[in-house]
Amino acid sequence: MPSLFYGVLVFVVSWAVIACLFSFDLSAYLMPALAGFFIVGPILALGLYDKSRRIENGEPVSFGAMVYVRAKSTTQILFAGVLLGLLMLLWMRAAVILYALFFGLRPFSGVEQSLPFLIGTFDGWALMVVGSAVGGLFAAFAFAISVFSIPMLYDQRIDVFTAMAVSMSTVWNNLGVMLPWGVAIVVLGVLNLISGFVTMIVVFPLLGHATWHAYREICDTSKLD
Repeated sequence: MPSLFYGVLVFVVSWAVIACLFSFDLSAYLMPALAGFFIVGPILALGLYDKSRRIENGEPVSFGAMVYVRAKSTTQILFAGVLLGLLMLLWMRAAVILYALFFGLRPFSGVEQSLPFLIGTFDGWALMVVGSAVGGLFAAFAFAISVFSIPMLYDQRIDVFTAMAVSMSTVWNNLGVMLPWGVAIVVLGVLNLISGFVTMIVVFPLLGHATWHAYREICDTSKLD
């Protein structure tokens, strides 16, 4: 039940961000922002890592403890959040440049008005293909440096760059496992978008707990203690 409450919290925050984008007339950033969720997602799952660790150690679990997480490398997690946030902003800027390359300097006319251009013109399809490829590179890089580094920073006293290097190395050396996992995350992410983020209430906690157990199984943390 605490995990489901956590999923509801992420659901509410997601819709609040979308509402802010439309309120401040920033709907042009909607799709890049939705894609950027894959970049900052590991940071949002800290409470789920905490719950999984508490269950492992036989400690009591509560929703309050999941929200107010005490990590071993708190400042480094904040630094990691800044780095992932900057990566997300870089992706959003790249998305705007791609839009300008395919559609010129015309202003963004809104999601509903732009959708026919995207699915009904050659330039629109080309933009979606190229944008998906570029976005995939950003997402793959963010996935590689964060999937294990954020749980590691929560679990150990370690600097962010070492954690990210270990995460990337671990992903590279376990591609047979990590590639299907990455594909599964993308598929579930698309399902969340189609459902209006409703399925995120269950999917996000599931991925968060799975990430913690993968970190425990794959990363040899004893070498870093």
